[in-house]
Amino acid sequence: MATKGAGDDGQLIRLQKVLALAGIGSRRVCEALIEAGRVEVNGKRVTEQGMRIDPTTAVVRVDGERVPTAPDTAVYAFNKPRGVISTMSDDQGRPCVGDWVAGRTERLFHVGRLDAETEGLLILTNDGELANRLGHPSHQIDKTYVATVRGQVSPQALKALRDGVELEDGFAQCDSARIMQKQPDRTLVEIVIHEGRNRIVRRMMDEVGYPITDLVRTRIGPVHLGQQRPGIIRAITGKELHALYTAVGL
Repeated sequence: MATKGAGDDGQLIRLQKVLALAGIGSRRVCEALIEAGRVEVNGKRVTEQGMRIDPTTAVVRVDGERVPTAPDTAVYAFNKPRGVISTMSDDQGRPCVGDWVAGRTERLFHVGRLDAETEGLLILTNDGELANRLGHPSHQIDKTYVATVRGQVSPQALKALRDGVELEDGFAQCDSARIMQKQPDRTLVEIVIHEGRNRIVRRMMDEVGYPITDLVRTRIGPVHLGQQRPGIIRAITGKELHALYTAVGL
């Protein structure tokens, strides 16, 4: 969450209060940041206490990273379980992302998609501009996947993924591909890619001869899944949230 309640009455709010409500720290910590010249408002450094801003329109940065200050902004990380459809509703009654947020007050939507058989990170938000920028190819937001395939992946296959392969809808290339773990009957491959075409990772692995048996998206830009279990939703806050907004130029 960002700054629920700040500016709801249309009045200007003290900068240190806005920063505190955005999760930067206590008001005393935020005052110290201002005094140290680490806070910018609309491109200008602020060093004196008492400045008032409109949190719905001001662009605030701490150490160069954007601080989302608009009231009621919600940004979540969801570990989508396998078998769940990447939609907010499903007319066929299948399990979908919307089932996990049905009781929440915010009108949330998901950023990007994962096919039903792919597990992993989805970002849920009510910030339309953040969602648009995360999904737009011009911002080159990279995504990390861990793919499980049968057998031993050859160095030639990894090189082909990095060099690029021709698919039915055009050329596709990953930013990096490396073996994370080898077992006698299967290999775990980490793939980093900034494209968002449908089933792109699965299709690339098919093209180099290693169909995927399990696929998990573990990272979107600066947001990592970490130890978050399938079906769990957590709020993206603090430095992680600031880094996400900065990554898309907000």
